[in-house]
Amino acid sequence: MGRTGTTRRGALLAAGAAAGGLLTACSDVDDGGSRGPASAAAVRAAKALRVKSAGASRELLRQYDAVLERHPDQATRLTPLRGAVARHVTALSPPQPPKKENGSAKPSPSRPASSAPSTAPSSAPSLGTAARDAGGGASGPAASVPADPGAAIKALAAAERRTSDAHADALVHAPPELARLLASLAASAAAHAYLLTEGFSS
Repeated sequence: MGRTGTTRRGALLAAGAAAGGLLTACSDVDDGGSRGPASAAAVRAAKALRVKSAGASRELLRQYDAVLERHPDQATRLTPLRGAVARHVTALSPPQPPKKENGSAKPSPSRPASSAPSTAPSSAPSLGTAARDAGGGASGPAASVPADPGAAIKALAAAERRTSDAHADALVHAPPELARLLASLAASAAAHAYLLTEGFSS
């Protein structure tokens, strides 16, 4: 019980740090590609790390979509957090140099980051285990979401914590600019997990 105040302060500080850091990181991250002698292998490794980290946030985004499909009454609470996760995916997507073919710009693959629930796969693995015995008549991604909204949100909070841990682990191997972005996103995901856990009332 004595840790509640400390935990709350930590989460709020993390949320503030993420809000400020993300704005800077989104516009500045370049993976060191313009810094002279950086090796092609290092650049490829940084891009691969971005792709992997974007995948972690994209999976979290799919889980938000699945929960919102199964529990639309939670939209007021979850939509702002879902929007933040969509921005995380966009921020992590590797920058695409403008390419033109016959005078027309090639579409960037980074845009589907905040796609609608219809693009989600037919399962949400990290929510599926908790949902297997939940029952209910939902289909598609929502079928793997617990029928009880409290359980669904707790599973979503757990997914946020896993995403935070994944970003924190990845930043150790990232170049400085990308590491700052990953630190911001890890803090943001941790704050989301706290808000989902602390704010839920059955």
